[in-house]
Amino acid sequence: MAKRPDRTSPKRSAPALIRPIDVSALKTYPLKKRHSLVEVSNFATPWKPGGSFSKFCAGLPDILAVKTLRAVAQAVATAHRKGRPVIVGLGAHVIKVGLAPIVTDLMERGIVTAVAMNGAGIIHDFELALMGHTSEEVDAEIDDGRFGMADETGRILNAAITRGAEGDEGLGEAIGLYINRSEHQFPNRATSILATGARLGIPVTVHVAMGTDIIHMHPSADGAAIGATSLLDFRRLAAVVAGMEGGVYLNIGSAVILPEVFLKTVSLGRNLGHPLANITTVNMDFLSHYRPQTNVVRRPTQKGGKGYALTGHHEIMLPLLAAAVLEAIG
Repeated sequence: MAKRPDRTSPKRSAPALIRPIDVSALKTYPLKKRHSLVEVSNFATPWKPGGSFSKFCAGLPDILAVKTLRAVAQAVATAHRKGRPVIVGLGAHVIKVGLAPIVTDLMERGIVTAVAMNGAGIIHDFELALMGHTSEEVDAEIDDGRFGMADETGRILNAAITRGAEGDEGLGEAIGLYINRSEHQFPNRATSILATGARLGIPVTVHVAMGTDIIHMHPSADGAAIGATSLLDFRRLAAVVAGMEGGVYLNIGSAVILPEVFLKTVSLGRNLGHPLANITTVNMDFLSHYRPQTNVVRRPTQKGGKGYALTGHHEIMLPLLAAAVLEAIG
């Protein structure tokens, strides 16, 4: 009988264990010779009841976002003292969370010298001035097609825009002038950024993406009028940005529209001979988005200046920054 072949595998030897690294020759140095990022002198000071806001600010830890907050407040204060532009770009959410009085106060004080907003901004500004409330519940209205169908919002805003186009007015100017001319209709017009700008002669420009705003659904919407008034506003903002050497631009709560608009105004200004080599740009939002970080903070300041990012909820961060600016101006 033939012998069967041996199919068993030969025994393998166990792999050699890796010996631990020898650290006996490690080189060290005295801790006092090392540069450290945090010192006791940077620490916060506990709050004492009855203190002032300036003491509160002084007691914040001089670390990370607080350093940024102080730098931004100082940049705005310096621009104001030197008579340089301070431009604020507002997403509509900023108005919805009750911050219009903060913005209008800075306008009244001559600190904010220009405002830009997206198309949704005019809706909340208008409804608050007219009715004292805004921001519909979209989830509750969208199923039966009621979302965006408030009569006065569509009818009056579109009429104001059409009238503005006929008078060669910008979109923001047209609505601000309408509110001021019809003050009996707007018991809360003191909250209106648009009306405040028209009254003070401060440009409030509106930058529309067609189809993104509820008033575009209404039959009274005139695409030619909306386009003409918004284009005029873009060129007005570009004129302001072209002269912002030594000034500040703050993008607050706009993730797409205003960062794109601002980048184009910077390029247009430089193309026409304005260097914009010493500007401060700031993005403030509760999330870090690509376009604001790229088109506001980084790209415009490649040539010179400084870009900052402050992350946090608008309803906390903007009042805090505004107060810090007023303290810095004194």
